[in-house]
Amino acid sequence: MAINRNSLRGKLFIIIFGANTKRGRLFDVFLLWFILISILVVCLESVPKIRDQYESVFFYLETFFTIIFTVEYFLRIYSHPKPLKYLLSFYGIIDLLSIIPYYLTYFSPASHYLITIRILRLLRVFRILKLSSFVHHAQVLKSALASSLQKITVFMLFIVALVLIIGTIMYVVEGEENGFTSIPQSIYWAIVTITTVGYGDLTPQTSLGQVISSIVMIMGYAIIAVPTGIVTVEMSRSQPPVASKVDQAECLSCGKSMPVNANFCSNCGHPLKE
Repeated sequence: MAINRNSLRGKLFIIIFGANTKRGRLFDVFLLWFILISILVVCLESVPKIRDQYESVFFYLETFFTIIFTVEYFLRIYSHPKPLKYLLSFYGIIDLLSIIPYYLTYFSPASHYLITIRILRLLRVFRILKLSSFVHHAQVLKSALASSLQKITVFMLFIVALVLIIGTIMYVVEGEENGFTSIPQSIYWAIVTITTVGYGDLTPQTSLGQVISSIVMIMGYAIIAVPTGIVTVEMSRSQPPVASKVDQAECLSCGKSMPVNANFCSNCGHPLKE
């Protein structure tokens, strides 16, 4: 559905979604600053001494920023030529998730700290600053992870079986008197050990258990390298897309994607650049 550029809806669309326009870039820059400040407010509020002294200030600031982002969210829905497309898009979902935590505070007061999810909205900085190379590398990484999914899934199933076996062996070797009170508890120890985290809250006491523990730790170094190697191989195989969304811009009139070097929309004929 085409939008009249001279209508209120059209003007709002140009300002809110037009990252390649002067007003659009200015709007996004102000929005990014609001996001950063709102996240800083939430982080500072989590500090007990600061929260006790400025509790009311934090409340009003959070309310102010949430109102701004809520109004902005509904304006995006109103001004977009295809509202459902925006609602189901990556940015649309992130925009919604960034305002929900505040309203959840009426049911769970601590949930407002989840407002920090707004940091994901800063991904728009790639679009605003035209950092297309960063977006391209992100696409390569995404493609490599998708290609590696099956291999990593098989690997993780093998790890699950391995920690189950190791945990059971340690439960039999160490026994409940040495802290290995159950097979699940022993599996927890196996996971902590095989990942080389080593919390130290549960340690083998017998000589055989310590030998097994040493073997598991050495295995851990090799196991950690496997998924890294799988993803690295897939990244080397990944090829840049022939025509990605990075190289496209959205028509401010009809919403159709066009190459960034195009001057006019091939769908409605409106100019793509100001």
